[in-house]
Amino acid sequence: MGCCWHMLLGLLLLTAASAFDRKPGCPETDMCGNVSIPYPFGIKEGCWREGFDLVCNVTHYRPPKPFWGAYEIMEITLEGQANVTAYVASDCYNKSGSTESYYSHMRLSEDGPFTFSNTLNKFTAIGCDTQAYITSSYGRNFTSGCMSFCGEKETVIDGLCTGIGCCQTSIPQGAWGFNIEVNSSNNHIGLLDFNPCSFAFLIAADQFKFNINDLSNGSQYERYLGKGKEVPLMLDWAIWNETCKQAENSTSYACKGSSTCYNISTNGLGYRCNCSKGYEGNPYLEGGCKDIDECKRGPSPCRATEKCENKEGSFSCKHRIQLIVVILGTVSSLLFVFIVGSWLYWGLKKRKLLQLKEKFFRQNGGLLLQQQITSHGVGATTKIFSAEELERATNNYHETRIIGQGGYGTVYKGILPNHTIVAIKKSKIADETQIEQFINEVFILSQIIHRNVVKLLGCCLETQVPLLVYEFISNGTLSDHIHDEAHSSSLSLQNRLRIASETAEALSYLHFAASIPIFHRDVKSANILLDENLTAKVADFGASRLVPLDQTQITTLVQGTLGYLDPEYFHTGQLTEKSDVYSFGVVLVELLTGEKPICMNRSQEERSLSMYFVTSLKEHRLFEVLENRIMDEGGVDQLVAVAELAKRCLKVKGEERPSMKEVAMELEGLRRVVEHPWVQTNLEETQSLLGESSEGYNGKGRVIGQDSLTNHTMSALEIGR
Repeated sequence: MGCCWHMLLGLLLLTAASAFDRKPGCPETDMCGNVSIPYPFGIKEGCWREGFDLVCNVTHYRPPKPFWGAYEIMEITLEGQANVTAYVASDCYNKSGSTESYYSHMRLSEDGPFTFSNTLNKFTAIGCDTQAYITSSYGRNFTSGCMSFCGEKETVIDGLCTGIGCCQTSIPQGAWGFNIEVNSSNNHIGLLDFNPCSFAFLIAADQFKFNINDLSNGSQYERYLGKGKEVPLMLDWAIWNETCKQAENSTSYACKGSSTCYNISTNGLGYRCNCSKGYEGNPYLEGGCKDIDECKRGPSPCRATEKCENKEGSFSCKHRIQLIVVILGTVSSLLFVFIVGSWLYWGLKKRKLLQLKEKFFRQNGGLLLQQQITSHGVGATTKIFSAEELERATNNYHETRIIGQGGYGTVYKGILPNHTIVAIKKSKIADETQIEQFINEVFILSQIIHRNVVKLLGCCLETQVPLLVYEFISNGTLSDHIHDEAHSSSLSLQNRLRIASETAEALSYLHFAASIPIFHRDVKSANILLDENLTAKVADFGASRLVPLDQTQITTLVQGTLGYLDPEYFHTGQLTEKSDVYSFGVVLVELLTGEKPICMNRSQEERSLSMYFVTSLKEHRLFEVLENRIMDEGGVDQLVAVAELAKRCLKVKGEERPSMKEVAMELEGLRRVVEHPWVQTNLEETQSLLGESSEGYNGKGRVIGQDSLTNHTMSALEIGR
């Protein structure tokens, strides 16, 4: 009989122990979808502690989700918390007085490890005519609640939950179930426009912040498609029904090696486990708490004169033997190595820098520039700047120093040590043609000495990107003064004719007076700079070509700007001096009309300013296209003469265009007439010029009256023919 009793007792103890032991092969932390499931919880048979089994729903969710009864588990921590969700109670009204109310009920198993956390949750109600109640249904017996009122939306303070539009209260310890109800004392009468509903819920305190918009229609707490809104909720879990002292000597004791037990102080119904000091990991697993190597983690726990040695669950600090001697020896050795290494490093770096500068000199076309100088038998007088000089001048090429960008590079404003302000052009390196353009510009500008051509001060070939240094022209481009509203009134007719004359003189010089003829190839108003006196300076020779003295034209890859490009050059690739004449003609028309070279607002045939201008001349509409200020300041004879000159520059055939020398002479003559008129203009002379029946210019860009001007003056000058 005694033998049977001992066998039965052993069997019972074995059965009890097996309920709290894991089967071999169970993972320390299981996964259900994206949620980690640490032991004592589990989702596989035999891999959880009794009472800690969860269900991983792989049938209805992708990815799968873990559940404790009806509660979806969002997260579980070994510190004793679990994140779940719970439904919101609501009470809503409309203007007809109808109401739609829903209460919220939540319950946990009395035998399970979970209770609703009284420290991490808050009972919360939202509304301006709101009475909310929370009543225990299991566990602690209690009823609590709060009230929230507000007469108008303006009295509600966003973010504060203090009873005006929102209220909160705490719940007691050790509760397993609640019923939540919410109602109105006055059916939200007078509040429906901004607050038709009241809401009440238990929510994780750190997940809630009151938003005034939650009072209105469209609140985040409203039901959607017939389903109640869910909010985050915190549960506490523990090993139930025993204290640490009661469990320590039993087979069900949950705290394994290198761990400590502590009672749940909030309700006294159970305990939890922590890894002992010096250990970390899962205290519910045998061997789950692992030693922390304090010597390798973070700053050393020992003093500088001590050596840290790790021990199981701890560490020790030992004094270093002859530490000072070792340190001094090490420092001396390191200092010697540093000095020698630095000497070698700087020596090699200096040598490498010289080699790099030589490489950049070749790469940036230094040899090509020397070849240009040798082959043409002339020399450049430009200064060679060092890379360091230009870096200091531009504040390391800071973006605030950028004053222009174009197809051939970026222009920076620089200040030299002698306080001279310069413009520094950093060319783009895309392929070898870019280097050729850069060297071309250096060589061309070094040969040009003319008051109306921008002056090249020097260059730098030591850097990866080639650099040019010009005189700084302070007053922007001609294009800015014609088309920018900020400058639109700055150019009188007299100034425009002078600028045109100066530009023509500069181009004439390039074509006929330079030691080697130069075709600019990109004449446009944006490449004509103006100084403080509005003196013209022709710039940007990146596309220019030198012409052998025995040739009048050369074949090149077509380059230029849309709207200014010579149509004959575009179709044939034959570049002549007359290509610059055509482009200058477009600039002259810009000065007369104030229009841009391409305008998408005109018809397809007249989008080009040159075509539009020539067509207007043919149709006797010259005075309709001229800018009002030009009409106000100019005499008819002078304006017609300038227009006729522009028309001849825009001839399709280059041989029919005048030379830049002829253009410069005509413009100089017209400019002098405007500055020093040799005849006194009066009403009788104007009538004589326009015809007896003409009523003159009306100041709005048109000549009005009979056809005498068309029949006599214009036909005599062959405008547009």
